[in-house]
Amino acid sequence: MKPFASSLATNLVITTDRRSYHLQLTATARTATAALSWTYPADQLIALRQKEAQAAAVAPIAAGLSVDSLHFNYTVNGDSPAWRPLRAFDDGRQTFVEFPASIAVGEVPPLFVIGAAGDVELVNYRMRGRFYVVDRIFDRAELRLGTGKQQVVRIDRVTEVPAPKGKRS
Repeated sequence: MKPFASSLATNLVITTDRRSYHLQLTATARTATAALSWTYPADQLIALRQKEAQAAAVAPIAAGLSVDSLHFNYTVNGDSPAWRPLRAFDDGRQTFVEFPASIAVGEVPPLFVIGAAGDVELVNYRMRGRFYVVDRIFDRAELRLGTGKQQVVRIDRVTEVPAPKGKRS
């Protein structure tokens, strides 16, 4: 809106799909407003959180990991909840359990290592992006979530890798 003379006054209603704005416009002889804009702190916070989540998704899970030292000889079995891990692998020192990106907005299951005698043991681990970083190598572990009927996903380390078909040793 461009005023033709000072001391003119009017109102303006702007309706969008999210909000309605009621403005009172008054023309002055000294200044003119060429543009008008709004900022929404809540929208800025949402955008900032999305940016941080994207940065965390591409951040390295551990410093000094060499692709040559990674072992992907793990299987994931059991129930199929939304948080079911995509894969597990280790670097000879730590085990990494990779979850889908949706893990950031849902519940995360606790990890229990199954000992040699079949007993359940707590283990030290931490969440790094969408990975659990376990401070040891394990042969068997379970992720459990729920009360009553639990969702259970089992992670097993395969100790022997079968030879490729068609090849003899």
